[in-house]
Order: sequence, then C-alpha cells, then structure tokens
Amino acid sequence: MITEVGATLRSFTVDDRPVIDGFGPGEWSRGGRGQVLAPWPNRLGDGRYIFEERESQAPLNEPSRANAIHGLVRWLPWRMVSRAQNRVTMACELYPSPGYPFSLGLTVEYRLGRDGLTVATDADNLGPTDLPFGVGFHPYLKVGVTTVDQARLRIAADRRLTTDDRGLPTGECPVSGTEFDFNQGRLIGVTRLDTCFTGLRRDADGRARVDLDHPDAEGGATLWADDRFGYVMVYTGDSLDAGERRTAVAVEPMSCPPDALRSGTDLVVLRPGGRWTGSWGITARPGG
Repeated sequence: MITEVGATLRSFTVDDRPVIDGFGPGEWSRGGRGQVLAPWPNRLGDGRYIFEERESQAPLNEPSRANAIHGLVRWLPWRMVSRAQNRVTMACELYPSPGYPFSLGLTVEYRLGRDGLTVATDADNLGPTDLPFGVGFHPYLKVGVTTVDQARLRIAADRRLTTDDRGLPTGECPVSGTEFDFNQGRLIGVTRLDTCFTGLRRDADGRARVDLDHPDAEGGATLWADDRFGYVMVYTGDSLDAGERRTAVAVEPMSCPPDALRSGTDLVVLRPGGRWTGSWGITARPGG
C-alpha cells in the first residue's frame, strides 16, 4: 500500500506475511517508516548549505541536534499519475523555497513482480538553473522476530562512515574486524546501528544487497539497490519510542551520504532539463 502523503510505502506483505514494518491506514509514518527522502537523505547540519554561491536555510526538524533531516517531500501530498494491477506511479513537484530554491520534479513507481517489489525513481530539473540533489528511502525490514537482536544481518560493504554526536560524517573507516562487520552475515545481538555503509560490494547484476533473515531459516528479506545508490544506512531503531525500538531494521538506500549538500560528496548536480534515475527493491524469501 502506498499513501498520498509522501508517496510512502505503508505496507508490503507476501503470503500474508509482513515484509516491512509499516503502519495502519489511520496512522502516520513514525520513525520515517517507508518514506521518500529528497532532495537530500538523512541529516543536513544546521540545515544550511551553499550551492553556486547561493546560501539556503532549511527548517531544523531534528532540533535536538540542530539538523534538517530527510529532505522536504516526505510530508507533502503526491498525486497518482498512473495505476495498473501490479504498479502505481506517484509524482510531486517541489517548488523553490528558502530551504531549497530550485524546481524539482520527482516520480516514483512501485511495481510488484515475481522477484518482489521494485521502486524506480526519476528526478527532473524543472528550473532554469543547476540544482543539487540526493535521494534515499526508509523501509524497515522485519522477519518475524521479537527483537532485531535475534535476526541475522548481512551487509556486503567494506567501509562505514564515522560520525560526530550530531550524526554528521567525520570520515570513513574499514568495517573488517569490528562490530560493524556483517559481510559474512551474523546475528545482530546487542549491536546498535545508526550507521551509513559504503564501499558496497555488488553482485554480477550490479546490485548491492542487504539481507535480513530469521535465525531459524523461517524466512527473510533482501533489499537491493542499483549502482545509483552508493550508500546504505542501517538503523536498528534504538532511539524510537518505547514499544517500537529494535523491532525491525531500517535499510535505507541513498544516492549520497548524510550532509552531502554541505560536503558535496557524491551530490548529483542536474542541469536544466536534466534527469536522474535509479532503482531499488525488496525481495522476500520463504522459510526453509
């Protein structure tokens, strides 16, 4: 199910089994569940950035850390532009504002097929000047365990970003030999993750994959992302409200790292009339 607000992925089930931790039809998306994160994903320090000598100030919606987080479109109304039995396409135009003085068009198609859910995104520069752009998505995977401590996680990545106490990147370091090394797959245990991984290892099809599995092989889910997404944020929900903490794992494909509007790291710059496209998806696996 997709909502009009934010084009949010509210629910995804396979054979009546929830694949994501979503929310009900009378609820709202707490913790970013299923949201589209654009025109930047994750945190933007002080909400302030300069692009081509123009300074912009976004609202600080993470005030405790003085950050603007997860962009501007996740609470906006989107419109449905097409619908078929197995797919729906949502669109949104972001008009110039003090936080983002550019004209950006976004289209997100959700499509169900034999290989699961595929999410395809187009971003178009509708304005007369260059614009900076990044995008991410925020699904929470679940595999039928009470807490994520019991789930088995595999992240094929060589490095993670180090961060300061505001969650802003300070550098990179290898994951090998640390508690953040999930390359071979292991139980999450007591590890707390609000961690951006990069140096993603890709399969022959060019996709990076993150696997979450039930410890007794009673099903699992894989989130994959194409080569337009060079980062994946993994969050075990430790800062969520009581009752929601560590019940699912957010696996967030991102085209750029946190704070990219300030650092410029892997930030997409779209020329007038330019387009960016990228795809990711979720595949559910039945139990053995």
